[in-house]
Amino acid sequence: MALRFAAEGARGVVVADLDDARAKAVAEEIGTDAAVGSLCDVSTEAGVRLLIDQAEQAFGPVDVFCANAGIGTGQGLDAPDEVWEQTLGVNVRAHIIAARLLVPQWLERGEGYFVATASAAGVLSQIGDAPYSVTKHAAVAFAEWLSITYGDRGVRVSCLCPMGVRTPLLMGGLGMQGAEGVGARVVQASGNLLEPDDVAGDVVDAMREERFLILPHPEVLKFMQNKTGDYERWLAGMRRLQAHITGAG
Repeated sequence: MALRFAAEGARGVVVADLDDARAKAVAEEIGTDAAVGSLCDVSTEAGVRLLIDQAEQAFGPVDVFCANAGIGTGQGLDAPDEVWEQTLGVNVRAHIIAARLLVPQWLERGEGYFVATASAAGVLSQIGDAPYSVTKHAAVAFAEWLSITYGDRGVRVSCLCPMGVRTPLLMGGLGMQGAEGVGARVVQASGNLLEPDDVAGDVVDAMREERFLILPHPEVLKFMQNKTGDYERWLAGMRRLQAHITGAG
């Protein structure tokens, strides 16, 4: 998304990551006059506040904030409290902290854009990963609340809910127990794995239309309709999918 925003003419892009070197490498790819890389732990208020300060010092007021950091665990009831806390911190509280810091100034200016990366798991579920499923539902709910509360006051909100995207979260072992984990196998069995560049294009298109729900996998909408149309049937289908995936393992 950082590369795509720059290609679309963004006058300043700030790339944040726990991996300072990789964040700076992306910024350098964009160009040091148009991008900055920043070390940031988005689960802490101090980290997000510093990130916003750096963005404002480099390029002026923040127009768009992408709450894009995310982690998966590949755990269920056995997940310890610290895993739940970490997942809540990155997948949910980071969004709340950023909105708390940015929305007041956006209301004063009469405009601002919050892009939340959730997941299809946030509108459906995630077999094999309770903390991920729960926190992504919360991320969708918070984005909905922001849109309902501030959408008529200049604050635009979009919520990205893909299935499988070829990123380190799914492919590189950074979450969902890596490519061999149950959660990762479910995602890969559920639909096409998309390239990050293509998803970034979907994000830009949705922002142009000021559309809330971004579904790079259009079949997710059908799954949502099936879920709400007959919850019992949908749950039974998910249980069958779980049995198939875990049995295949």
